[in-house]
Amino acid sequence: MSGTNNEQESLQPQENRIMDSFSYLCMWLGGGIAISTFAVGSSLMGVLSLFQVVVALLVGTTIIAVVLLFNGKAGNKYGIPYPIHLRSSFGIQGAKIPGIIRAVPALVWFGFQSWVGAGAINVILKQLVGFDNIIVCFILFQLLQVILALYGFKGIKWLENIGAVFLLLSLAFMFYSVFNKYGAEISSNVINVEGSWGLAFWGGVTVFLGGMSTLMLNIGDYSRQYKKGSGSLVTGSIYWIALAPAMFFMGLIGLIVTGATGNSDPVSVFSNSIENPFLMVVTLIFIIFSQVTTNVLNNIVPPVYVFMDAFKLSYKKSVILTGILASFTFPWKLVSAESAAGLSLFVQIYSAFLGPILAVMLVDYFFIRKQTLNLEELYDENGPYKGINYAAIIAIVVGAIAALIEVQLSWYISLLPSGLTYYFLMKYMKSSQRFTVHSEKQAVSKVV
Repeated sequence: MSGTNNEQESLQPQENRIMDSFSYLCMWLGGGIAISTFAVGSSLMGVLSLFQVVVALLVGTTIIAVVLLFNGKAGNKYGIPYPIHLRSSFGIQGAKIPGIIRAVPALVWFGFQSWVGAGAINVILKQLVGFDNIIVCFILFQLLQVILALYGFKGIKWLENIGAVFLLLSLAFMFYSVFNKYGAEISSNVINVEGSWGLAFWGGVTVFLGGMSTLMLNIGDYSRQYKKGSGSLVTGSIYWIALAPAMFFMGLIGLIVTGATGNSDPVSVFSNSIENPFLMVVTLIFIIFSQVTTNVLNNIVPPVYVFMDAFKLSYKKSVILTGILASFTFPWKLVSAESAAGLSLFVQIYSAFLGPILAVMLVDYFFIRKQTLNLEELYDENGPYKGINYAAIIAIVVGAIAALIEVQLSWYISLLPSGLTYYFLMKYMKSSQRFTVHSEKQAVSKVV
């Protein structure tokens, strides 16, 4: 295992941690303000009441914070990213499977949110200079985000630190503007929805979870940058405090404006609902900036690390490939009102596959490895982790099949079957024995 190069992004263990608690909080706040949450809120119009959506948001955020805390422990302790952490449970070759599964929704959301940001840029340019070409805006916006991503986590740190306060204040202003503009419609179309506390409610929680269920897997990509020694209470609180207001405001704004106007396109809504031209431009700048902070953090870093591991590409080439692939996800279709329900279904379906991967990772680290990893072996392409651990593959298939029985509850349903399957296969399946830690003393000695 070679040493860490802290001047370039790499898959090697991170020794130099660049995030303190404040920077880590700002990073998650900026990353949590996502237009995808607006779309999720829009999809719940007519399904849940306003109060039920609020409760679903709070329940979902709490679950997310707890999972991020526990699944991020390995990354924080050892400084390893998601693709390397996967090797412990899936094997070096097998890790490519959950890696690609994680990369696909990131590419979809990257394209989706870039199109929204490009739409905001187009409206501003049309208003100020008469230029009107969203395709050109989309291409230039993609290039901007790719360039920013090339600076790695040092660039991300400063981007999120600077943007967090502006994003939060702008979000509060947007929330106020929506209530002020559509007060009567909100009362009749949103508050009075009967909703349900049964399957529909938990389906709503699943949808909110689905938007973050990808980050629950690759949390190690971020926790490896966070300083060591912070207690679980501090780290968990950072996740909750950062994500709760971001998801709360964006989800409710999506629900309210869709219920009031029937329009789920945020750029169209805010360009028409804010009469003051200056404030309208500021709001659209918020939309643009929030897409940058979310995409660079949430939707570029994860597939980049996966491509680096799976295809042995450099960081720079992986960033460029991510930008190209995201451009071919047909985001102009995903942002339409007709696609809101389909987007919600997409989130629920891919959550059925992400839940089992999460269960395998947690069971492997806490119950099989006892929070002890042998880094030398994880990085050894010809060592005991080479190949595929079929116990993990079988476990995610079992979990996904169970989850698809009821798509609205897919994430929850998948956890127990996949976790139990993996645990018992690792204990009793002979071919899985070579994937277990051989010497606890040796493993501890390899901690970076």
